[in-house]
Amino acid sequence: MATNYSSQITTPAVPNTGTPGPDYEQRYFSQTLSNLGSYFQRVTSIIAALFGPRGGKYINVPYGAFQDTTDQTATANTATALKFNTTDFSNGVTVVSDTKLKVAQGGIYNLQFSVQFQNTDTQDHDVSIWLRQDAAGAGTDIAGSTGLVGVPSSHGGIDGHTIVGWNYFVTLDANDFVEMWWSTPSTNVSIQAYSAGTSPTRPATASAVATLSFVSNLSTETA
Repeated sequence: MATNYSSQITTPAVPNTGTPGPDYEQRYFSQTLSNLGSYFQRVTSIIAALFGPRGGKYINVPYGAFQDTTDQTATANTATALKFNTTDFSNGVTVVSDTKLKVAQGGIYNLQFSVQFQNTDTQDHDVSIWLRQDAAGAGTDIAGSTGLVGVPSSHGGIDGHTIVGWNYFVTLDANDFVEMWWSTPSTNVSIQAYSAGTSPTRPATASAVATLSFVSNLSTETA
């Protein structure tokens, strides 16, 4: 069972310092010092836990993990958005309209994805994959994000297959989204999901998988 670390670190309550009278009173002074001492001990313990060897386990940052369990096709030479129909994990990152990975918190994010291509043709075909981002509308292509991959032809009566996986750092404002788009010159190329296999037994294959993880805030400081 997963441990809920958020329940192990709580914000310490503001210490009760009371209201001093017009004259010095040792009892009040001692009680105030004791309350402040207890408060700062709790603060010190929290700081030590956060900056300790495994302090990252207490930090709650945005992330999302998604996959698609359907086959995806495209019209030849036509930009087509990669789809996701299943959310595996989500904390401040969601899928909108099946294609847009939307963030609630602005920052620098690490986008990783993999795609399972299939080619039924007797010729190799290239596929282009690139990124788009925006807060609304159709999105804007991210300059320099296109990758080109070759999908092998069918051979020996077996369809050609390849899986590609890349990662990018992308800068997103709050409520921005990022999408993955692809195109192929041949309708014989598709993105395929596969059922669980036998001999040996092995899990099913998603047609596409993507994760979007928070890396850093959008700092305006310069070195």
